[in-house]
Amino acid sequence: MQTTLHPLAREEAFHQAAHSPLADLLSAATELRAQGKGNVVSFSKKVFIPLTTLCRDYCSYCTFRKNPGQPGAHFMTPDEVLALAERARQAGCKEALFSLGDQPERIFPEAREFLRSQGHSRTLDYLAAMCELVLEKTGLLPHANPGVMDRSALQRLKNSNASVGLMLENVSPRLMRDGLAHANAPDKVPALRLRTMEEAGKLSVAFTTGILIGIGETMEERIDSLLAMRALHEKYGHIQEVIIQNFRAKPEIPMAHHPEPSLDDMLRTIALARLILGPQMNIQAPPNLSYDDFPRLLEGGINDWGGISPITKDFINPEAAWPQITRLKAETESRGFVLRERLALYPELVGRGEFLSPLVRDRAAALAGADGYAL
Repeated sequence: MQTTLHPLAREEAFHQAAHSPLADLLSAATELRAQGKGNVVSFSKKVFIPLTTLCRDYCSYCTFRKNPGQPGAHFMTPDEVLALAERARQAGCKEALFSLGDQPERIFPEAREFLRSQGHSRTLDYLAAMCELVLEKTGLLPHANPGVMDRSALQRLKNSNASVGLMLENVSPRLMRDGLAHANAPDKVPALRLRTMEEAGKLSVAFTTGILIGIGETMEERIDSLLAMRALHEKYGHIQEVIIQNFRAKPEIPMAHHPEPSLDDMLRTIALARLILGPQMNIQAPPNLSYDDFPRLLEGGINDWGGISPITKDFINPEAAWPQITRLKAETESRGFVLRERLALYPELVGRGEFLSPLVRDRAAALAGADGYAL
């Protein structure tokens, strides 16, 4: 197939997904990546801060969320947040990734009581306060990933965050039907998540999103999800990164026996994402979720490995260890790429003032070189 700078239209994407040999898709995608990104592959050295595991959603593939009283159910206190962030600063991390459940105060009195004790009524407001604390006390750049957000939450988070994230996962409301992955997850309504992404665009908040593959969706639904992201980015220019994440089965989840996507399926989806989103988009696939096969993800056209933590596990996928940064570098560079550390904000956005508050801009400037990558 011929590589073009014109992103794939919907029907052409459907056709390529169904009929193009995988080798042809990979060749076209890697050529397009080279046009936009050269031979640089990036990653962010981060700390994973699981602010709370309480969540009102019951996604069928999740092991992170907990109910009050379950082992691991927890709200981190300010002292705990700060101690972990300080350890990360000493270890050379530059990003503080805040992950947490969606709106637990809506259903759990225990969450409301904890928030009251901290002077807040919403988890989103407590999150913003913790981001501000970490930025002020440690200089780490926060990246908050709290689920659905309204305009006021996004405005406050922009004051302390270099970027904000929300996985779209999939644009299809079909997955909310009984027995499917999002049946008991009110915050996974696609329209709500798209609205959050659009509000972030209106506010010039640098945004990370992505799809989760293998949760019962069709290839056409994956493509429609990528096209929805592209449409928002064409309108606002704020989507800095798209993640292609693969479902992994775990024994304690309702989807424990659901088949995982194959590596070929993952590569085909990554390649289609590159062809749909174009040469300039930053496309990431988590290396720890492909285990020893992770170097092959480069064949699909990714240009980023995401956040890698030297001090914390992946609390969303605790069974899947991050690759050591030394191994990440060796595997990447053995394939002809240059591995570069970036911030929580991608290099091309570091110099664009509309995406950063003055506080974050000053800190990012101290951490980045002239080319926008981490010093």
